[in-house]
Formats: sequence, structure tokens, C-alpha cells
Amino acid sequence: MAFSYFIPKNGYFSTPISPFSIRGLGVNLTKNISLETGGSLYRMSGLNIKGLPFETKDPLVGPNFTIFVPVEIVFGLKGNTIQFDIKGGGFFFYGFDQKINYGNMDRAMREYYNLEIVNSNLSFSNKPGFGYHAGAELTLSVTSQVGVSLETNYLVGSSQFPLTGSYTGGENNTITTEAVDYPDAKIDFTGLEFSIGVFFNSGGGGQPQKRRRR
Repeated sequence: MAFSYFIPKNGYFSTPISPFSIRGLGVNLTKNISLETGGSLYRMSGLNIKGLPFETKDPLVGPNFTIFVPVEIVFGLKGNTIQFDIKGGGFFFYGFDQKINYGNMDRAMREYYNLEIVNSNLSFSNKPGFGYHAGAELTLSVTSQVGVSLETNYLVGSSQFPLTGSYTGGENNTITTEAVDYPDAKIDFTGLEFSIGVFFNSGGGGQPQKRRRR
């Protein structure tokens, strides 16, 4: 069990939903190399959108729920009471119950279109996303079965999130409504994931290693 967190680039601090998070399931391929996977259900407080004609450091979508499933190769160096793992691979994610943060979106559009006020009305097409990640984990053994782990992963991913709709904007007492189409918009799933927790080892040899995070 562990405390696990995700800090997205230009987003809000987010956490997994317990107990819907289990990671580190896999098999040993060699003495030092293993293949691992798992999954987490995150409550994302806010993520950014890239591929727009304007940029902002404020999150433009969220809160939402996001399923995150990594697949990674782990290279481990193990001593009597300590183990250091270097890991990397790819991941799949899918956000549902998506919401546009209209407060941040309208503010960014107002600055980009140089208007005094903007109210947007947008629709989106939600798609699954993919990416890659790399990280490291340090495990200190308390007994032969239990240890304490510290892990950090850097994630880089995106999912297509094309936006269409319109905005109504005003300047100098003139109000206009304009159509917008942002076909290249993507949810930016880039950030730092870290955890502090307890490691459970089911056994040696070719048996799988199990870890749970919440």
C-alpha cells in the first residue's frame, strides 16, 4: 500500500482513487529484468490542452476520471536489503466524465482574441491516449517479504481532443459571435508521478511481484 500522486504539467495536483489502483504486476524475464503492468483510476483535478492556437499554463479540462495502464520493462539491481530499479515503457490512458474548465478557457480565449469579455460554448470528441514514461524505484527491505519503496516516474502522453463550437465576445460595446474549430487539440498527459509506500514480495524465482498503491 502506498500514497501515490500525479503532478501534471500546467495542471492541478491529482491522486488515484483507492482501492482502484494496483501496480507492479508482472513476471521476471531474467535475474535482473522483469516485465510489469497494472492500472490506476485517477481523479484528475485538471489537465491542460495543447494544439490550440493559443497557450495557457492553466488547466482547460477537468475534473475528470482517468484510467491509466502502464506496461514497462524494469531493470533491477538487488542487494541483501536494498534494490534499485530503473524502468521505462509505454502507457494507455482514457479520461471519462470530461468537463471543459470554461473559466480558464474563456480567459485564455479573451487574451488571444484581444477582447474584453468572452463566453465560449464548445463541444469535444474524447479519444483514448498513449504515451511513454521512465522512472526509478528504491526499495528498502524490512523483512524478506516486506519493504518500503520510493518511486518516481516522468510521463509524456496525449490524446486527441478536437474542439468545435463558438464564442461570443465583446469590445467597445460591440458583441459578436464567431465559430471556432480546433481539430488539433490534444489533452496533455505530461507530468510527474511519485509514490511512497510498502512493497509486498510474493516470492522469488519466476513468481510475479505484487505491489498495491492507493
